[in-house]
Amino acid sequence: MSTVLPQTTEKAASENAEPAVKQADLPQEEVSAPARGADTGETAPEAAAPAAPQPVERPVWLRLCFIFAGLSFFITQGLGMNLVMANIYQLQGEFSATVAEVAWLSAAYMAPYATFSIALFKIRAQYGLRPFAELSIIAFVVASCLNLFVTDLHSAIVIRFVSGMAAAPISSLGFLYILEAFPPARKFSLGFSIALTGTLLSAPIARIVSPSLLEIDGWNALYSMEVGFALISFAMIYVLKVTPPPRAKAIERMDILSYLLFAGGLGCLAVMLTLGRFYWWFETWWLGVLLATSIALLTLMAFIELPRKNPLLDLRWIFSKTNLHIIAVLLVYRAVSSEQSSTAVSFYQQLGLLNDQTTTLYALVLLATVLGGAACAWLMLTKYVDTAHVIALALIAAGSFMDSQSTNLTRPGEMYLSQMMIAFGAAMFLPPVMSKGFAAALARGAPYLVNFITIFLFTQITGSMLMTGLLGSFVTLREKFHSNILVENVLLTNPVVAQRVSQLSGAYSHVITDPALLKAEGLSLLGQQVSKEAYVLAYNDTFLLISVVSALALVALLIHLAWLRIRPFLLRNDVDAAPAQQS
Repeated sequence: MSTVLPQTTEKAASENAEPAVKQADLPQEEVSAPARGADTGETAPEAAAPAAPQPVERPVWLRLCFIFAGLSFFITQGLGMNLVMANIYQLQGEFSATVAEVAWLSAAYMAPYATFSIALFKIRAQYGLRPFAELSIIAFVVASCLNLFVTDLHSAIVIRFVSGMAAAPISSLGFLYILEAFPPARKFSLGFSIALTGTLLSAPIARIVSPSLLEIDGWNALYSMEVGFALISFAMIYVLKVTPPPRAKAIERMDILSYLLFAGGLGCLAVMLTLGRFYWWFETWWLGVLLATSIALLTLMAFIELPRKNPLLDLRWIFSKTNLHIIAVLLVYRAVSSEQSSTAVSFYQQLGLLNDQTTTLYALVLLATVLGGAACAWLMLTKYVDTAHVIALALIAAGSFMDSQSTNLTRPGEMYLSQMMIAFGAAMFLPPVMSKGFAAALARGAPYLVNFITIFLFTQITGSMLMTGLLGSFVTLREKFHSNILVENVLLTNPVVAQRVSQLSGAYSHVITDPALLKAEGLSLLGQQVSKEAYVLAYNDTFLLISVVSALALVALLIHLAWLRIRPFLLRNDVDAAPAQQS
Protein backbone atom coordinates (compact mmCIF):
# COMPACT_ATOMS: atom_id res chain seq x y z
CA MET A 1 0.00 0.00 0.00
CA SER A 2 1.26 3.43 -0.81
CA THR A 3 -0.65 6.66 -1.02
CA VAL A 4 -0.18 10.38 -1.17
CA LEU A 5 -2.66 11.94 1.19
CA PRO A 6 -3.94 15.49 0.78
CA GLN A 7 -2.57 17.97 3.26
CA THR A 8 -4.13 17.58 6.66
CA THR A 9 -5.46 20.50 8.64
CA GLU A 10 -3.20 22.42 10.99
CA LYS A 11 -5.11 21.07 13.94
CA ALA A 12 -4.61 17.45 12.91
CA ALA A 13 -0.94 18.07 12.26
CA SER A 14 -0.37 19.70 15.63
CA GLU A 15 -2.14 16.93 17.49
CA ASN A 16 -0.21 14.12 15.84
CA ALA A 17 3.16 15.75 15.18
CA GLU A 18 6.20 14.59 17.08
CA PRO A 19 8.63 17.07 18.67
CA ALA A 20 10.29 19.31 16.12
CA VAL A 21 13.68 18.31 14.78
CA LYS A 22 16.49 20.34 13.30
CA GLN A 23 15.96 21.55 9.77
CA ALA A 24 19.16 19.82 8.68
CA ASP A 25 17.82 16.47 9.77
CA LEU A 26 14.78 16.60 7.49
CA PRO A 27 14.88 15.27 3.91
CA GLN A 28 15.01 18.08 1.37
CA GLU A 29 14.10 16.13 -1.75
CA GLU A 30 11.64 18.71 -2.94
CA VAL A 31 14.10 21.62 -2.48
CA SER A 32 16.24 22.56 -5.45
CA ALA A 33 20.04 22.73 -5.23
CA PRO A 34 20.27 26.54 -5.09
CA ALA A 35 17.75 26.61 -2.24
CA ARG A 36 20.02 24.36 -0.19
CA GLY A 37 22.81 26.87 -0.44
CA ALA A 38 25.07 24.49 -2.29
CA ASP A 39 26.90 27.33 -4.04
CA THR A 40 27.23 29.75 -1.16
CA GLY A 41 27.76 27.28 1.67
CA GLU A 42 25.03 29.03 3.66
CA THR A 43 21.66 27.73 4.64
CA ALA A 44 19.23 29.28 2.22
CA PRO A 45 15.52 29.59 2.93
CA GLU A 46 13.55 26.59 1.83
CA ALA A 47 11.94 27.03 -1.57
CA ALA A 48 8.23 27.49 -1.50
CA ALA A 49 6.44 24.29 -2.38
CA PRO A 50 3.91 24.54 -5.20
CA ALA A 51 0.43 25.06 -3.92
CA ALA A 52 -1.74 21.99 -3.96
CA PRO A 53 -5.01 22.29 -5.85
CA GLN A 54 -7.83 23.17 -3.53
CA PRO A 55 -10.41 20.36 -3.13
CA VAL A 56 -13.61 21.01 -4.97
CA GLU A 57 -16.90 20.60 -3.18
CA ARG A 58 -18.48 17.59 -4.86
CA PRO A 59 -22.12 16.50 -4.87
CA VAL A 60 -23.11 13.50 -2.77
CA TRP A 61 -23.68 11.22 -5.75
CA LEU A 62 -20.16 11.91 -7.02
CA ARG A 63 -18.67 11.21 -3.58
CA LEU A 64 -20.46 7.87 -3.52
CA CYS A 65 -19.03 7.12 -6.96
CA PHE A 66 -15.50 7.75 -5.68
CA ILE A 67 -16.11 5.47 -2.67
CA PHE A 68 -17.54 2.76 -4.91
CA ALA A 69 -14.56 3.08 -7.27
CA GLY A 70 -12.08 2.82 -4.40
CA LEU A 71 -13.77 -0.27 -2.96
CA SER A 72 -13.82 -1.80 -6.45
CA PHE A 73 -10.06 -1.28 -6.73
CA PHE A 74 -9.50 -2.98 -3.39
CA ILE A 75 -11.67 -5.95 -4.34
CA THR A 76 -10.02 -6.20 -7.78
CA GLN A 77 -6.51 -6.23 -6.32
CA GLY A 78 -7.47 -8.45 -3.38
CA LEU A 79 -9.14 -11.10 -5.51
CA GLY A 80 -5.95 -11.53 -7.52
CA MET A 81 -4.09 -12.24 -4.29
CA ASN A 82 -6.71 -14.29 -2.44
CA LEU A 83 -8.10 -16.51 -5.21
CA VAL A 84 -4.94 -18.64 -5.14
CA MET A 85 -4.69 -18.64 -1.35
CA ALA A 86 -8.35 -19.64 -1.02
CA ASN A 87 -7.99 -22.53 -3.48
CA ILE A 88 -4.47 -23.77 -2.85
CA TYR A 89 -5.62 -27.36 -2.28
CA GLN A 90 -8.11 -27.34 -5.15
CA LEU A 91 -5.42 -26.11 -7.56
CA GLN A 92 -3.32 -29.20 -6.88
CA GLY A 93 -5.39 -31.13 -9.39
CA GLU A 94 -5.43 -28.23 -11.83
CA PHE A 95 -1.62 -28.24 -12.08
CA SER A 96 -0.89 -31.84 -11.01
CA ALA A 97 1.30 -30.51 -8.21
CA THR A 98 1.83 -30.95 -4.48
CA VAL A 99 0.68 -28.39 -1.90
CA ALA A 100 4.26 -27.13 -1.50
CA GLU A 101 4.60 -26.61 -5.26
CA VAL A 102 1.29 -24.74 -5.50
CA ALA A 103 2.42 -22.54 -2.59
CA TRP A 104 5.02 -21.08 -4.98
CA LEU A 105 2.13 -19.19 -6.62
CA SER A 106 1.60 -17.17 -3.43
CA ALA A 107 5.34 -16.70 -2.90
CA ALA A 108 5.84 -15.43 -6.46
CA TYR A 109 3.01 -12.92 -6.02
CA MET A 110 4.11 -11.59 -2.62
CA ALA A 111 7.83 -11.18 -3.47
CA PRO A 112 7.40 -8.05 -5.66
CA TYR A 113 4.15 -6.89 -4.06
CA ALA A 114 5.81 -6.43 -0.66
CA THR A 115 8.15 -3.65 -1.84
CA PHE A 116 6.99 -2.31 -5.20
CA SER A 117 4.78 0.32 -3.57
CA ILE A 118 7.88 2.05 -2.18
CA ALA A 119 9.18 2.73 -5.68
CA LEU A 120 5.73 3.64 -6.99
CA PHE A 121 5.31 6.33 -4.32
CA LYS A 122 8.27 8.34 -5.63
CA ILE A 123 7.45 7.62 -9.26
CA ARG A 124 3.95 8.99 -8.74
CA ALA A 125 5.25 12.05 -6.87
CA GLN A 126 7.70 12.94 -9.64
CA TYR A 127 5.75 12.11 -12.81
CA GLY A 128 2.20 12.87 -11.68
CA LEU A 129 -0.86 10.99 -10.50
CA ARG A 130 -2.81 10.89 -13.75
CA PRO A 131 -0.16 9.14 -15.91
CA PHE A 132 0.57 6.85 -12.96
CA ALA A 133 -3.08 5.79 -12.62
CA GLU A 134 -3.62 5.23 -16.33
CA LEU A 135 -0.44 3.23 -16.88
CA SER A 136 -1.00 1.22 -13.69
CA ILE A 137 -4.48 0.05 -14.63
CA ILE A 138 -3.32 -0.84 -18.16
CA ALA A 139 -0.50 -2.94 -16.71
CA PHE A 140 -2.94 -4.64 -14.34
CA VAL A 141 -5.40 -5.46 -17.13
CA VAL A 142 -2.59 -6.98 -19.20
CA ALA A 143 -1.32 -9.02 -16.23
CA SER A 144 -4.86 -10.25 -15.53
CA CYS A 145 -5.29 -11.33 -19.14
CA LEU A 146 -2.00 -13.24 -19.04
CA ASN A 147 -3.47 -15.48 -16.34
CA LEU A 148 -5.90 -16.81 -18.94
CA PHE A 149 -3.01 -18.24 -20.96
CA VAL A 150 -1.55 -20.32 -18.12
CA THR A 151 -0.91 -23.91 -19.19
CA ASP A 152 1.22 -25.33 -16.39
CA LEU A 153 2.61 -24.52 -12.95
CA HIS A 154 5.83 -22.94 -14.22
CA SER A 155 4.05 -20.45 -16.46
CA ALA A 156 1.58 -19.73 -13.65
CA ILE A 157 4.46 -18.85 -11.27
CA VAL A 158 6.01 -16.44 -13.78
CA ILE A 159 2.70 -14.72 -14.45
CA ARG A 160 1.92 -14.53 -10.73
CA PHE A 161 5.19 -12.64 -10.27
CA VAL A 162 4.14 -10.16 -12.96
CA SER A 163 0.68 -9.91 -11.38
CA GLY A 164 2.23 -9.05 -8.01
CA MET A 165 4.09 -6.13 -9.58
CA ALA A 166 1.01 -4.91 -11.46
CA ALA A 167 -1.26 -5.17 -8.40
CA ALA A 168 0.88 -2.97 -6.14
CA PRO A 169 -0.43 0.40 -7.44
CA ILE A 170 -4.10 -0.67 -7.47
CA SER A 171 -4.45 -0.61 -3.68
CA SER A 172 -2.82 2.85 -3.70
CA LEU A 173 -5.48 4.06 -6.10
CA GLY A 174 -8.15 2.58 -3.86
CA PHE A 175 -6.98 4.75 -0.97
CA LEU A 176 -6.72 7.85 -3.15
CA TYR A 177 -10.21 7.48 -4.58
CA ILE A 178 -11.89 6.87 -1.21
CA LEU A 179 -10.07 9.77 0.45
CA GLU A 180 -11.08 12.00 -2.47
CA ALA A 181 -14.70 11.68 -1.37
CA PHE A 182 -14.14 13.35 2.03
CA PRO A 183 -13.15 16.82 3.20
CA PRO A 184 -9.75 17.13 4.95
CA ALA A 185 -11.31 16.95 8.41
CA ARG A 186 -12.82 13.53 7.68
CA LYS A 187 -10.00 11.89 5.72
CA PHE A 188 -8.22 10.51 8.77
CA SER A 189 -11.40 9.22 10.42
CA LEU A 190 -14.23 8.25 8.10
CA GLY A 191 -12.01 8.00 5.01
CA PHE A 192 -9.45 5.71 6.61
CA SER A 193 -12.11 3.49 8.18
CA ILE A 194 -13.83 2.86 4.84
CA ALA A 195 -10.53 2.38 2.99
CA LEU A 196 -9.04 -0.08 5.46
CA THR A 197 -12.34 -1.95 5.68
CA GLY A 198 -12.16 -2.25 1.90
CA THR A 199 -8.83 -4.05 2.19
CA LEU A 200 -10.57 -6.80 4.23
CA LEU A 201 -13.44 -7.50 1.83
CA SER A 202 -11.66 -9.51 -0.87
CA ALA A 203 -10.67 -12.50 1.33
CA PRO A 204 -14.24 -13.61 2.24
CA ILE A 205 -15.51 -12.69 -1.25
CA ALA A 206 -12.87 -14.95 -2.83
CA ARG A 207 -14.03 -17.91 -0.72
CA ILE A 208 -17.69 -17.20 -1.46
CA VAL A 209 -17.36 -17.10 -5.25
CA SER A 210 -14.60 -19.71 -5.71
CA PRO A 211 -16.72 -22.91 -5.56
CA SER A 212 -19.03 -21.85 -8.40
CA LEU A 213 -16.17 -20.58 -10.54
CA LEU A 214 -14.09 -23.73 -10.11
CA GLU A 215 -17.04 -25.83 -11.22
CA ILE A 216 -17.33 -23.80 -14.41
CA ASP A 217 -13.78 -23.82 -15.74
CA GLY A 218 -11.20 -24.09 -12.95
CA TRP A 219 -8.30 -21.62 -13.09
CA ASN A 220 -9.59 -19.86 -16.23
CA ALA A 221 -12.94 -19.12 -14.59
CA LEU A 222 -11.25 -17.66 -11.51
CA TYR A 223 -9.15 -15.25 -13.52
CA SER A 224 -11.81 -14.48 -16.11
CA MET A 225 -13.65 -12.83 -13.22
CA GLU A 226 -10.48 -10.92 -12.27
CA VAL A 227 -10.19 -9.67 -15.86
CA GLY A 228 -13.79 -8.47 -15.65
CA PHE A 229 -13.09 -6.52 -12.44
CA ALA A 230 -9.90 -5.11 -13.97
CA LEU A 231 -11.82 -3.81 -16.99
CA ILE A 232 -14.43 -2.21 -14.72
CA SER A 233 -11.62 -0.50 -12.78
CA PHE A 234 -10.08 0.58 -16.10
CA ALA A 235 -13.28 2.39 -17.03
CA MET A 236 -13.64 4.01 -13.59
CA ILE A 237 -10.14 5.47 -13.65
CA TYR A 238 -10.75 7.14 -17.01
CA VAL A 239 -14.19 8.46 -16.02
CA LEU A 240 -13.48 9.59 -12.44
CA LYS A 241 -10.45 11.81 -11.93
CA VAL A 242 -9.00 12.55 -8.50
CA THR A 243 -7.32 15.83 -7.55
CA PRO A 244 -3.62 15.40 -8.43
CA PRO A 245 -1.05 16.47 -5.83
CA PRO A 246 1.74 18.80 -6.99
CA ARG A 247 4.73 17.18 -8.65
CA ALA A 248 8.16 17.32 -7.06
CA LYS A 249 11.59 15.94 -7.87
CA ALA A 250 11.69 12.89 -5.64
CA ILE A 251 14.00 10.34 -7.28
CA GLU A 252 17.78 10.37 -6.87
CA ARG A 253 20.24 8.01 -8.52
CA MET A 254 21.21 6.35 -5.26
CA ASP A 255 17.51 5.60 -4.60
CA ILE A 256 17.59 3.06 -7.43
CA LEU A 257 20.41 1.04 -5.87
CA SER A 258 18.86 1.28 -2.39
CA TYR A 259 15.49 0.13 -3.69
CA LEU A 260 16.95 -2.82 -5.59
CA LEU A 261 18.75 -3.99 -2.44
CA PHE A 262 15.63 -3.46 -0.34
CA ALA A 263 13.37 -5.22 -2.84
CA GLY A 264 15.77 -8.16 -3.19
CA GLY A 265 16.17 -8.54 0.57
CA LEU A 266 12.47 -8.29 1.41
CA GLY A 267 11.55 -10.45 -1.59
CA CYS A 268 13.86 -13.27 -0.45
CA LEU A 269 12.40 -12.96 3.04
CA ALA A 270 8.85 -13.12 1.66
CA VAL A 271 9.58 -16.33 -0.28
CA MET A 272 11.26 -17.91 2.74
CA LEU A 273 8.38 -17.06 5.10
CA THR A 274 5.73 -18.23 2.63
CA LEU A 275 7.33 -21.60 1.86
CA GLY A 276 9.07 -22.36 5.16
CA ARG A 277 6.22 -24.31 6.74
CA PHE A 278 5.61 -26.35 3.60
CA TYR A 279 9.22 -27.45 3.07
CA TRP A 280 9.95 -27.13 6.82
CA TRP A 281 12.37 -24.56 8.10
CA PHE A 282 15.41 -26.69 8.94
CA GLU A 283 15.14 -29.43 6.33
CA THR A 284 15.61 -27.49 3.07
CA TRP A 285 19.00 -25.89 2.46
CA TRP A 286 17.85 -23.16 0.08
CA LEU A 287 15.55 -21.67 2.74
CA GLY A 288 18.68 -20.86 4.72
CA VAL A 289 20.30 -19.36 1.61
CA LEU A 290 17.25 -17.13 1.09
CA LEU A 291 17.37 -15.94 4.70
CA ALA A 292 21.12 -15.25 4.56
CA THR A 293 20.74 -13.39 1.25
CA SER A 294 17.90 -11.33 2.69
CA ILE A 295 19.95 -10.32 5.73
CA ALA A 296 22.98 -9.47 3.58
CA LEU A 297 21.02 -7.30 1.13
CA LEU A 298 19.09 -5.45 3.83
CA THR A 299 22.29 -4.83 5.81
CA LEU A 300 24.04 -3.45 2.73
CA MET A 301 21.04 -1.22 2.06
CA ALA A 302 21.23 0.09 5.66
CA PHE A 303 24.93 0.93 5.28
CA ILE A 304 24.13 2.91 2.13
CA GLU A 305 21.09 4.71 3.54
CA LEU A 306 22.36 5.77 6.98
CA PRO A 307 25.02 8.30 5.78
CA ARG A 308 22.78 9.86 3.10
CA LYS A 309 21.33 13.33 3.57
CA ASN A 310 18.18 12.45 1.62
CA PRO A 311 17.72 8.71 2.17
CA LEU A 312 15.12 6.60 0.47
CA LEU A 313 14.25 5.28 3.93
CA ASP A 314 15.05 7.25 7.07
CA LEU A 315 16.00 4.25 9.21
CA ARG A 316 16.62 6.40 12.29
CA TRP A 317 13.06 7.69 12.18
CA ILE A 318 11.59 4.29 11.33
CA PHE A 319 13.22 2.75 14.41
CA SER A 320 12.39 5.64 16.73
CA LYS A 321 10.59 4.94 20.00
CA THR A 322 7.21 6.08 18.68
CA ASN A 323 7.42 4.02 15.51
CA LEU A 324 8.63 0.93 17.37
CA HIS A 325 5.45 1.19 19.41
CA ILE A 326 3.39 1.40 16.20
CA ILE A 327 5.28 -1.58 14.74
CA ALA A 328 4.54 -3.62 17.88
CA VAL A 329 0.84 -2.74 17.73
CA LEU A 330 0.60 -3.63 14.03
CA LEU A 331 2.39 -6.95 14.58
CA VAL A 332 -0.02 -7.77 17.41
CA TYR A 333 -2.85 -7.05 15.00
CA ARG A 334 -1.38 -9.40 12.41
CA ALA A 335 -0.92 -12.10 15.05
CA VAL A 336 -4.48 -11.97 16.39
CA SER A 337 -6.16 -11.47 13.00
CA SER A 338 -4.36 -14.56 11.66
CA GLU A 339 -6.87 -16.63 13.63
CA GLN A 340 -9.43 -16.07 10.92
CA SER A 341 -7.31 -15.50 7.83
CA SER A 342 -5.15 -18.64 8.13
CA THR A 343 -5.66 -20.79 11.23
CA ALA A 344 -9.42 -21.22 11.03
CA VAL A 345 -9.20 -21.84 7.27
CA SER A 346 -6.63 -24.61 7.79
CA PHE A 347 -8.80 -26.07 10.54
CA TYR A 348 -11.76 -26.38 8.16
CA GLN A 349 -9.58 -28.01 5.53
CA GLN A 350 -8.27 -30.50 8.09
CA LEU A 351 -11.86 -31.46 8.89
CA GLY A 352 -12.48 -32.02 5.16
CA LEU A 353 -14.60 -28.89 4.71
CA LEU A 354 -14.14 -27.09 1.39
CA ASN A 355 -15.16 -23.60 0.33
CA ASP A 356 -18.60 -24.67 -0.86
CA GLN A 357 -19.41 -25.84 2.70
CA THR A 358 -18.29 -22.56 4.29
CA THR A 359 -20.06 -20.12 1.96
CA THR A 360 -22.60 -19.03 4.56
CA LEU A 361 -19.88 -18.60 7.17
CA TYR A 362 -17.86 -16.25 4.97
CA ALA A 363 -20.97 -14.33 3.98
CA LEU A 364 -21.53 -13.63 7.68
CA VAL A 365 -17.82 -12.77 8.08
CA LEU A 366 -18.19 -10.27 5.23
CA LEU A 367 -21.24 -8.72 6.93
CA ALA A 368 -19.44 -8.51 10.28
CA THR A 369 -16.43 -6.86 8.61
CA VAL A 370 -18.63 -4.14 7.11
CA LEU A 371 -20.39 -3.58 10.45
CA GLY A 372 -17.06 -3.46 12.27
CA GLY A 373 -15.72 -0.85 9.85
CA ALA A 374 -18.87 1.24 10.30
CA ALA A 375 -18.61 1.02 14.10
CA CYS A 376 -14.94 2.04 13.97
CA ALA A 377 -15.76 5.01 11.74
CA TRP A 378 -18.40 6.17 14.23
CA LEU A 379 -16.01 5.84 17.17
CA MET A 380 -13.31 7.79 15.32
CA LEU A 381 -15.76 10.56 14.48
CA THR A 382 -16.70 10.80 18.17
CA LYS A 383 -12.98 10.70 19.16
CA TYR A 384 -13.35 7.46 21.14
CA VAL A 385 -10.39 5.96 19.31
CA ASP A 386 -9.02 3.97 22.24
CA THR A 387 -12.44 2.39 22.77
CA ALA A 388 -12.18 0.84 19.31
CA HIS A 389 -8.99 -1.02 20.30
CA VAL A 390 -10.49 -2.21 23.59
CA ILE A 391 -13.60 -3.59 21.85
CA ALA A 392 -11.52 -5.15 19.05
CA LEU A 393 -9.15 -7.03 21.35
CA ALA A 394 -11.98 -8.15 23.64
CA LEU A 395 -13.98 -9.57 20.73
CA ILE A 396 -10.97 -11.32 19.17
CA ALA A 397 -9.94 -12.82 22.53
CA ALA A 398 -13.47 -14.07 23.23
CA GLY A 399 -14.00 -15.41 19.70
CA SER A 400 -10.68 -17.27 19.68
CA PHE A 401 -11.43 -18.80 23.07
CA MET A 402 -14.79 -20.04 21.79
CA ASP A 403 -13.04 -21.64 18.81
CA SER A 404 -10.55 -23.36 21.12
CA GLN A 405 -13.38 -25.62 22.34
CA SER A 406 -13.79 -27.28 18.92
CA THR A 407 -14.00 -31.03 18.30
CA ASN A 408 -13.79 -33.21 15.20
CA LEU A 409 -17.58 -32.87 14.95
CA THR A 410 -17.49 -29.06 14.83
CA ARG A 411 -19.00 -27.61 11.71
CA PRO A 412 -19.14 -24.03 10.33
CA GLY A 413 -22.60 -23.43 11.77
CA GLU A 414 -21.22 -23.75 15.28
CA MET A 415 -18.57 -21.10 14.58
CA TYR A 416 -20.78 -18.40 13.08
CA LEU A 417 -20.82 -16.27 16.24
CA SER A 418 -17.13 -16.60 17.08
CA GLN A 419 -15.95 -15.86 13.55
CA MET A 420 -18.27 -12.85 13.26
CA MET A 421 -16.86 -11.52 16.54
CA ILE A 422 -13.31 -11.87 15.23
CA ALA A 423 -14.17 -10.24 11.90
CA PHE A 424 -15.94 -7.37 13.66
CA GLY A 425 -12.95 -6.84 15.96
CA ALA A 426 -10.36 -7.07 13.17
CA ALA A 427 -12.17 -4.36 11.17
CA MET A 428 -12.07 -2.03 14.20
CA PHE A 429 -8.39 -2.47 15.03
CA LEU A 430 -6.39 -1.05 12.14
CA PRO A 431 -7.93 2.37 11.19
CA PRO A 432 -7.05 4.22 14.45
CA VAL A 433 -3.41 3.11 14.30
CA MET A 434 -3.04 4.01 10.63
CA SER A 435 -4.75 7.36 11.10
CA LYS A 436 -2.34 8.43 13.85
CA GLY A 437 0.68 7.13 11.95
CA PHE A 438 -0.16 8.87 8.69
CA ALA A 439 -0.98 12.15 10.41
CA ALA A 440 2.34 12.06 12.29
CA ALA A 441 4.24 11.31 9.06
CA LEU A 442 2.50 14.14 7.20
CA ALA A 443 3.30 16.55 10.04
CA ARG A 444 7.01 15.90 9.46
CA GLY A 445 6.75 16.27 5.68
CA ALA A 446 5.55 14.34 2.64
CA PRO A 447 8.86 12.40 2.23
CA TYR A 448 8.19 10.69 5.56
CA LEU A 449 5.14 9.00 4.05
CA VAL A 450 7.55 6.65 2.26
CA ASN A 451 8.97 5.65 5.63
CA PHE A 452 5.57 5.07 7.19
CA ILE A 453 4.46 3.08 4.14
CA THR A 454 7.52 0.88 4.72
CA ILE A 455 6.41 0.29 8.31
CA PHE A 456 2.92 -0.62 7.15
CA LEU A 457 4.11 -2.95 4.40
CA PHE A 458 6.58 -4.75 6.64
CA THR A 459 4.07 -5.32 9.43
CA GLN A 460 1.05 -6.16 7.29
CA ILE A 461 2.51 -8.08 4.33
CA THR A 462 5.76 -9.51 5.66
CA GLY A 463 4.26 -9.70 9.15
CA SER A 464 1.25 -11.58 7.81
CA MET A 465 3.47 -14.16 6.12
CA LEU A 466 5.58 -14.44 9.29
CA MET A 467 2.58 -14.97 11.56
CA THR A 468 0.95 -17.42 9.16
CA GLY A 469 4.19 -19.43 8.96
CA LEU A 470 4.74 -19.40 12.73
CA LEU A 471 1.17 -20.39 13.55
CA GLY A 472 1.22 -23.12 10.90
CA SER A 473 4.48 -24.44 12.36
CA PHE A 474 2.99 -24.29 15.87
CA VAL A 475 0.07 -26.42 14.67
CA THR A 476 2.49 -28.99 13.20
CA LEU A 477 4.53 -29.20 16.40
CA ARG A 478 1.47 -29.50 18.61
CA GLU A 479 0.01 -32.17 16.32
CA LYS A 480 3.15 -34.27 16.78
CA PHE A 481 2.89 -33.83 20.53
CA HIS A 482 -0.77 -34.82 20.76
CA SER A 483 -0.28 -37.65 18.28
CA ASN A 484 2.44 -39.18 20.47
CA ILE A 485 0.22 -38.92 23.55
CA LEU A 486 -2.75 -40.53 21.80
CA VAL A 487 -0.71 -43.32 20.18
CA GLU A 488 0.65 -44.38 23.56
CA ASN A 489 -2.86 -45.59 24.49
CA VAL A 490 -3.55 -47.35 21.19
CA LEU A 491 -2.69 -50.98 22.00
CA LEU A 492 -4.29 -54.05 20.48
CA THR A 493 -4.22 -55.64 23.94
CA ASN A 494 -6.82 -53.08 24.90
CA PRO A 495 -10.28 -54.61 24.20
CA VAL A 496 -11.74 -51.25 23.22
CA VAL A 497 -8.97 -50.65 20.67
CA ALA A 498 -9.29 -54.17 19.28
CA GLN A 499 -13.04 -53.73 18.88
CA ARG A 500 -12.56 -50.39 17.13
CA VAL A 501 -10.04 -51.91 14.69
CA SER A 502 -12.49 -54.72 13.96
CA GLN A 503 -15.30 -52.25 13.29
CA LEU A 504 -13.17 -50.15 10.93
CA SER A 505 -11.88 -53.15 8.99
CA GLY A 506 -15.37 -54.65 8.71
CA ALA A 507 -16.17 -52.37 5.79
CA TYR A 508 -13.45 -54.12 3.75
CA SER A 509 -14.17 -57.70 4.87
CA HIS A 510 -16.08 -58.50 1.66
CA VAL A 511 -13.07 -57.58 -0.54
CA ILE A 512 -10.11 -58.53 1.71
CA THR A 513 -10.08 -62.15 2.86
CA ASP A 514 -6.61 -62.23 4.43
CA PRO A 515 -7.05 -61.61 8.21
CA ALA A 516 -3.60 -59.98 8.52
CA LEU A 517 -4.27 -57.53 5.70
CA LEU A 518 -7.73 -56.84 7.07
CA LYS A 519 -6.30 -56.00 10.49
CA ALA A 520 -3.62 -53.82 8.89
CA GLU A 521 -6.32 -51.88 7.04
CA GLY A 522 -8.22 -51.39 10.29
CA LEU A 523 -5.05 -50.11 12.00
CA SER A 524 -4.44 -47.70 9.12
CA LEU A 525 -7.94 -46.27 9.41
CA LEU A 526 -7.56 -45.95 13.18
CA GLY A 527 -4.25 -44.13 12.65
CA GLN A 528 -6.00 -41.64 10.38
CA GLN A 529 -8.60 -40.98 13.04
CA VAL A 530 -5.90 -40.52 15.68
CA SER A 531 -4.06 -38.06 13.41
CA LYS A 532 -7.26 -36.14 12.76
CA GLU A 533 -7.98 -35.92 16.49
CA ALA A 534 -4.40 -34.78 17.14
CA TYR A 535 -4.80 -32.00 14.56
CA VAL A 536 -8.06 -30.87 16.20
CA LEU A 537 -6.30 -30.62 19.57
CA ALA A 538 -3.39 -28.78 17.92
CA TYR A 539 -5.72 -26.21 16.36
CA ASN A 540 -7.47 -25.79 19.70
CA ASP A 541 -4.07 -25.01 21.26
CA THR A 542 -3.45 -22.44 18.50
CA PHE A 543 -6.84 -20.80 18.99
CA LEU A 544 -6.16 -20.65 22.72
CA LEU A 545 -2.72 -19.14 22.12
CA ILE A 546 -4.24 -16.38 19.99
CA SER A 547 -6.88 -15.79 22.67
CA VAL A 548 -4.19 -15.45 25.35
CA VAL A 549 -2.13 -13.05 23.21
CA SER A 550 -5.24 -10.92 22.57
CA ALA A 551 -6.11 -10.93 26.28
CA LEU A 552 -2.56 -9.92 27.26
CA ALA A 553 -2.61 -7.13 24.67
CA LEU A 554 -5.95 -5.97 26.07
CA VAL A 555 -4.57 -5.89 29.63
CA ALA A 556 -1.51 -3.96 28.47
CA LEU A 557 -3.75 -1.47 26.63
CA LEU A 558 -5.98 -0.95 29.67
CA ILE A 559 -2.93 -0.36 31.89
CA HIS A 560 -1.56 2.13 29.36
CA LEU A 561 -4.89 3.99 29.16
CA ALA A 562 -5.15 4.06 32.95
CA TRP A 563 -1.64 5.52 33.18
CA LEU A 564 -2.53 8.23 30.65
CA ARG A 565 -5.54 9.17 32.80
CA ILE A 566 -3.61 9.16 36.09
CA ARG A 567 -0.42 10.85 34.92
CA PRO A 568 -1.87 14.42 34.54
CA PHE A 569 -3.10 14.32 38.14
CA LEU A 570 0.32 13.19 39.38
CA LEU A 571 2.07 15.94 37.43
CA ARG A 572 -0.42 18.51 38.72
CA ASN A 573 0.20 17.43 42.31
CA ASP A 574 3.97 17.72 41.77
CA VAL A 575 3.55 21.25 40.37
CA ASP A 576 1.32 22.27 43.27
CA ALA A 577 3.70 20.76 45.83
CA ALA A 578 6.75 22.64 44.49
CA PRO A 579 5.58 26.19 45.50
CA ALA A 580 4.47 24.92 48.90
CA GLN A 581 7.96 23.53 49.61
CA GLN A 582 9.62 26.78 48.50
CA SER A 583 7.40 28.82 50.85
